[in-house]
Amino acid sequence: MSSYDYIVVGAGSAGAVVAARLSEDPSTRVLLVEAGGSHKHLNVQVPAAFSKQFKTALDWEYYTEPEPELGGRRIYHPRAKMLGGCSSMNAMIYIRGNRHDYDSWAKGGATGWSYDEVLPLFRRSEANSRGESVYHGGDGPLHIEDPRSPNAVSQKIVDAMVATGFDHNDDFNGAEQTGAGFYQVTQKRGRRWTTADGYLTPARHRKNLTVLTGAQVMRVRVADGRATGIEVQREGRREFYGADREVVLSAGALNTPQLLMLSGIGPADHLAEHAIPTLVDNANVGAHLMDHPLVLMNWETSAKGTLHGAESPVQLANFLARRRGLLTSNVGETGGFFHTRTGLEAPDMQVIAAPGYFFDHGFSTYASPALAMGLSLVGSQSRGAVRLLSADPMDKPSISFNYLSDPADLDAFVVGVDRLREIAASGPLRGIVRKEIHPGGQAQTRAEVEQSIRREMEHTYHPSCTARIGDESDGVVDPELRVHGVSGLRVADASVFPTIPHGNTHAPTVLVGEKAADLIRATS
Repeated sequence: MSSYDYIVVGAGSAGAVVAARLSEDPSTRVLLVEAGGSHKHLNVQVPAAFSKQFKTALDWEYYTEPEPELGGRRIYHPRAKMLGGCSSMNAMIYIRGNRHDYDSWAKGGATGWSYDEVLPLFRRSEANSRGESVYHGGDGPLHIEDPRSPNAVSQKIVDAMVATGFDHNDDFNGAEQTGAGFYQVTQKRGRRWTTADGYLTPARHRKNLTVLTGAQVMRVRVADGRATGIEVQREGRREFYGADREVVLSAGALNTPQLLMLSGIGPADHLAEHAIPTLVDNANVGAHLMDHPLVLMNWETSAKGTLHGAESPVQLANFLARRRGLLTSNVGETGGFFHTRTGLEAPDMQVIAAPGYFFDHGFSTYASPALAMGLSLVGSQSRGAVRLLSADPMDKPSISFNYLSDPADLDAFVVGVDRLREIAASGPLRGIVRKEIHPGGQAQTRAEVEQSIRREMEHTYHPSCTARIGDESDGVVDPELRVHGVSGLRVADASVFPTIPHGNTHAPTVLVGEKAADLIRATS
C-alpha cells in the first residue's frame, strides 16, 4: 500500500504510542516508519547492559559541535535507532517531572497541558506494579515496577541521603517530588519494557497497521500548504508514501527539526545556505534546545555485592533463568531531588546513584568495586540549537547544546558537588566509602571544582524543546501539536516540550504520544 490515513515517523517513546493508539480504530490505515530495526537484542532486554548499546548499530551516535564552556569538547550523544526508540536504550527511570512543569506550560499558552489535565493520560499509559491509585494506573501498556533485585549498597546511599537532610520519598511521581529513595523503572519482571513491547507488539496483528523498518525518511512532501506524505530511503530505493489525513513526526528532538528543515520548514536564511526552498519561515525550528547536563562522581568502596560482578556467568544465568540478580539493575537505582538555591518553584537538581562505577557513558572501567552518584541538573537554563550540516538527509545534524552558557548552571553544580561529598561522608556510607575517584581529592577549591566540571561534564540523554509548543513568534507547533504554516502535519515527541521537565524525559514523551493520539482522533 502506498497511501495511508496517517503516517507516523519514528517508532520511539512517542511514535509507537501514536501509531498503536490510532490503529485502535479498524477503519483507519496507519503507517509507522522506523529507520532502525528490531529491539529484540540481549543488550536491550538486560537492564544493566543499556550502555553496551552505545556506538553500535543500534545507535545514531551523534556528537555535538565543540562546546565553548567545556573546553571545546565534542560531546557524544547516543540516540536509539530501533523499535521503541530511546525507551529501548535508556536507564529505565520512570519520572514524570514536576507538577509545576505542566502548570507553567499551560500558563504560558499550552492550553490543555496543565498537570490536572495530563495526569489521566499518565495513568492511562501505566501498569504500575503497586496497583491503581490517585496518581497511578494499573492496567496500561507501560509496565512500571520497583527494582526486581534492589541492591544493598543502593539502600545505604538512600540512608545516607536521608541522614544528610533529605526526606524519604517512595514515590517521586506522587504528591511530592523532593526527597530520596529508589526509582521505579520501566521493566516487567526484571526485563526492560519498551513502548515497542507495551504498545506495538499487541497492535502488530492489526491489519490496518503497517510497520516499516530500515526506512529512513528523507523529507515531508508539502503541496499547496498541506503535508501529503513522506519520501523514504529503503534498501537503496527512494519511495513515496502518501498521507490522506496527517503526517506525524515523532523522530525525536534532534531528528524532527532536521526533517522539518529538510522539508523547507525552518529559518529561511539557514535553509537558503543549503539551497532548500523555504515553505514556512520559522526561526524556532531547531532552536531552544535543552538538556539536563550531568556531573558524575565515583568513590571506591569496600562493600560487597556491587555491580562490579554483574557480568559473571552466575549473574547471567540468574537473569536468564529467573530474571533476578545484578543484571536486572538499571544501574541508576536510587537518588532524589533537591534545591540548590531558594526561590525555585521545583527542585533543580536530581541525584542518580548507582551501586557500581559509571563514567564516560559506561566506556570507562575501574579495577576495584566502586559506587557512583551523579548530579543531573533538571533545572538547567542553558539552550542550544539543531541545524543542518547540508541538504543531504543522510548527513547527521549539527548539534550545539551550549552547556553551562548560563552561569547559574555552573553555580548549581558547585553546590551539588559539595552536597554529594557530604552524603558520601555521612554515617551510612562512611564505613564503606574509600577514595574519591571523580573528581578526586585534587579538586577542593571552587576554581578546581569548576575546572573538573568543565573537563568531565556529560549529560543525562534528554534533548528537548526544538519544535516547542508556542505561537508562531516563539514556537513551532500549537497546543494541538499542529505545525504552524502547514496543514496535515503534527509533531509528537520531546521536541514539543515548551521547557524541559524537571526529571527524566521518557515518561513525559509517552505522555505526548498519548495526548497526540487523542488530539488527532478528536479532529478525524
